Amino acid sequence: MKNKLSQLRKKAKITQADLSDILHVSRQTVSSIENGHYSPALGLAFRISKFFKKPIEEIFIYEE
Repeated sequence: MKNKLSQLRKKAKITQADLSDILHVSRQTVSSIENGHYSPALGLAFRISKFFKKPIEEIFIYEE
């Protein structure tokens, strides 16, 4: 699954470590999501959406 997490994080001027602390996940999890190697569980996707004040559909791009 593609996503805009890296772009949003950089625009907010926060590091992966900062975002991982906010979301209560490891920095490696944030990195894996940004690189498309890991799709977050629904709860984590909602926390990301809430933090960036954007709908999930604007952050995560589902491709069949």
